Amino acid sequence: MTIFLLFALASAWVYSLLAIIAALRYCAMPIPALAVPPPVSILKPLAGLEPSLESNLRTFFEQDYPAFELLFAVEDADNTAVPIIEKLRREYPHVPARLLVTGDPTYSNAKVYSLEQMLSAAANDLVVMSDSDTRVGPDLLRTVGAEFQNPSLGLETCPYCAVPAGSLWSRLEATGLNTDFMAGILVARMLEGMRFAVGPTIVARRSVLQSIGGFPRLKDYLAEDFLMGKFAAGAGYGVALSSYVIEHHIGNSDLRHNAAHRLRWVRSTRRSRPLGYLGQLLTMPLPLALLVCALHPSWWPVLPLTFAIRAVAAFVVSKRVLRAKVPWLLLPIEDLTGFCFWVAGFFGSTIVWRGRRYRLHRDGRFELLPPIAQ
Repeated sequence: MTIFLLFALASAWVYSLLAIIAALRYCAMPIPALAVPPPVSILKPLAGLEPSLESNLRTFFEQDYPAFELLFAVEDADNTAVPIIEKLRREYPHVPARLLVTGDPTYSNAKVYSLEQMLSAAANDLVVMSDSDTRVGPDLLRTVGAEFQNPSLGLETCPYCAVPAGSLWSRLEATGLNTDFMAGILVARMLEGMRFAVGPTIVARRSVLQSIGGFPRLKDYLAEDFLMGKFAAGAGYGVALSSYVIEHHIGNSDLRHNAAHRLRWVRSTRRSRPLGYLGQLLTMPLPLALLVCALHPSWWPVLPLTFAIRAVAAFVVSKRVLRAKVPWLLLPIEDLTGFCFWVAGFFGSTIVWRGRRYRLHRDGRFELLPPIAQ
């Protein structure tokens, strides 16, 4: 056990150093100039009146770009997000914007069903698929439009800075996303290239989506974003990490709702890439150092050394890449919390998503379960 833990801890140190290198390489990536702006369709699936919805959506109406349209999708006309959409359409009459009422989804993944309906109505080949909890600057479309001047690029994912609400659980989750999760993306990009995508904002060519089977191929998967990039890369299309960092606003959830969200995440990740999920242990230096010290208390110097390495990696990834502050007091707490959720991801096969219960299958597919009788 001691030999295994020492090997795992040393691997975690190396991983942290790789994260620093990967982050610096990303920051040095050149940003192309925009020559001929390609027309863009922005697809926005909506679930209801979420916190800061109007502020988030307003940033997409205010894009400094000559040719774009906005499409929104709700399940029914009584959706609480509809008044916000209508208000923004009145405020920005010069922006082409449409609201689609899709009805009850016929796919297990309701978001994928909404995206398919919007893509069918979209006018342009280049599409931006963006969640309702994202916020951007007016230069988003100019940046991704410039990047898609590369004809070999088929799909790209925008890195995101997690912006927490006031609750402790929201701040802990944001800490993990801005330091650990983003580090994993950057290291993967450096070592093997982008062969996946992550939400909450993905840009793709319609022709690429259609060539990989379209949204019907993704309809029964929870991690549709990851697989969208995987299928595109597998088909030989270029997949990239955009230079544009968006904001992902996390709700002010309590422990119960935050735990449900994170369990959904880890259980889905384990089924989407099982070997990679096992390997995540080697990316957790602080929990591993604590386990080493628990077995051998006299080896306590490894703990401050590990924290120093972890802190430098967290700072470079969070501050240099995402331009976000690192809450130093929360960092070790989140590392331990993330480790606990990682362990919990090996157990259980049900999740709760947008008020519905689902069962996850081994291949990453999921199915809707009947509601629990009251």
